[in-house]
This record gives sequence, C-alpha cells and structure tokens, in this order.
Amino acid sequence: MPFGFNDWLALTQEPTLEPELPICDPHHHFWDHRPGSVPYQRYLLHELNDDIYSGHNIRSTVFLEARSMYRADGPDELRPVGEVEFVQGLAAASASGVYGPSRAAAAIMGHADLKLGANVAPILDALQAASPNRFRGIRHNVTWNTDPSWDNRETEGILANSDFISGAKVLSQKGLSLDIMQSFPQMPEIAVFAEAVPDLPIIVNHIGGVSRVGIYAGKDDEIIPVWKAGITALAACPNVTMKLGGMGMPRFGYDWHAREVPIGSEELAETMYPWMEHCIERFGPDRCMFESNFPPDKVSFSYNVMYNAFKRLSKEYSASERAALFHDTAVRVYGIDA
Repeated sequence: MPFGFNDWLALTQEPTLEPELPICDPHHHFWDHRPGSVPYQRYLLHELNDDIYSGHNIRSTVFLEARSMYRADGPDELRPVGEVEFVQGLAAASASGVYGPSRAAAAIMGHADLKLGANVAPILDALQAASPNRFRGIRHNVTWNTDPSWDNRETEGILANSDFISGAKVLSQKGLSLDIMQSFPQMPEIAVFAEAVPDLPIIVNHIGGVSRVGIYAGKDDEIIPVWKAGITALAACPNVTMKLGGMGMPRFGYDWHAREVPIGSEELAETMYPWMEHCIERFGPDRCMFESNFPPDKVSFSYNVMYNAFKRLSKEYSASERAALFHDTAVRVYGIDA
C-alpha cells in the first residue's frame, strides 16, 4: 500500500464543507527532484492546483522556503536567491489565470542567513529583486533539539546570537517578515528574541513545532505543559503570529500516515482541536492562521479532508473570527490583496 500517495488518499472521500468560505493558505512548498524518501518528490503548480481546487475556496497561497532550486554556483549566501526566482515564475504562471482563479504564491518567503548580521542586507536586496512584487521576507529554520532523531538546522542558543539578532534587525528595517521553524522547547527563546526585535513581524510555524516521537514518545504528561508554557510566552509578544497546522508530519506522533485507510475530517478535527484551540485561545483569531503545510502534511490526509477538519474544529467561533483564521490574518500578515 503506497501510504501517503494520491491513490491512498483517494480511499477517503468527503463532500467539501462550506465550499464558499474564502481561504488563504499561508504555508506550502514547491520542489522537484526532492532528495530522500519523501512521497512527493515533485510538487509544482499542477500538483498544488490538484489540491487547492479539490473543493475549498482557496483564493491565494503563500510559498515558504524549502531549500529548493538553489543556484548551483556563486557565493553560498546568494544561492537561496535561485529559489525565489524559481517560485516567482510559478507565481506569474498562476497569476495569468490559465490555471484557475486562485493565486498561488501570492506572497513568497525565501531564505537568507541571519547570522550574516548587517551583511545580510545585500542578500535581502537580491531576494527582493528576484520578486519585486511578491517577496515578503524569509524563513530561518532555527531548529535545535537534543533528540538525535531531529534534523537540527542550527546550534543551541542561536536565537540569542548577536549576529542573528543584528540580521533580524536589518530584516525589520527593510519592512520584511520572519517565519521561524523550531522545536517546541525553543519557544521561550523565541519570545526573548521577539522582544529584542519588537518591530519585526514573526510567524511561528506548525503550532510551535511539537514532537511526540523519539525521546518524547509516550511523554505527553511532560511535553504538553512545556508546549503550553511556550505558547503562552509567545502569545505575550504582540509581534508574533501562530500558524495552525503541521500536525500531519509523522514527528507529531500520530499514526495517520500509516493507516490502511486515511483519516476522515471528524476524527482529525477531534484530535487537532485541543492543540489548535489552545493556540487560538492564547493568541486570538487575529494572530492565528490555518495552514496546509503541503506536501509534508499530505503524507497523512488529503487537502479536502484537512480543511474540512479545520472548519469542523472552528465551528464555535464567530463569522469574523473564522474569517480571520482562514483568510484575513494571513492576507494581512503577508500583504496579499486577495
């Protein structure tokens, strides 16, 4: 059984709930020839469109850096510019309307190494030049964890590094934003960092980067209080916004990706609810946004089922609160027209 692939996902079919509700999907990736064992080694405009046109009213999307299509040569620090050049072309194709009314990659978050400090400025300028109308900032993956199963991207204490903070200040001065991917124990460090750059909009990915596998397996009684404290610390920082998603990744510790038949939206909503509701309660709907994190989350459920689950778990919120969670927060934070 090809778990995670489209034929497997098709085993669970549902009608789309509230198909008219406007949505901005604020987090997905594009890549091709993806190395490793990921099920989706190609995820380009056609693959994205197959998902976003599966029933829900996706008005626009945001591309998040994925170390994809970096330049093959030139200075290392400038190689990520290739990714923004690549996505700018896909976004322009989407904007032509040939593929439908949705605007894929209406905002683009690239990558630059904030450890360059003040020297990150020309890198940001090059990224901006590669996408004058869509580039909105960068994502810096600061993940560091003592669990050997984690793919650590940075060193311990990076968020307190003086060069990293200097680079973040340059980002802020240019009117750009910072997406952060992290491991959940790092959330208090992000809160201290956020206070050091109060004018920088910071978007925290995937409900704070929960892990319930490896050294954390079977330890919910220990990790959930740590996670909740981290969410509370971040919510106290007015420049921080939270993305609600990422739970389809296997490191969240659910078995969805290994089932004979994919999960449906009712069970998915019930499982996601305590995590999502805690974030919404702390941050408020105006600082939260539902995200797909596709294709990484696609190993566990389909796009239609996922957004049905988001709609189910948010049904007790008001119309304006739901508008924020599904669309308005994202388009405001990322400066999108639609």
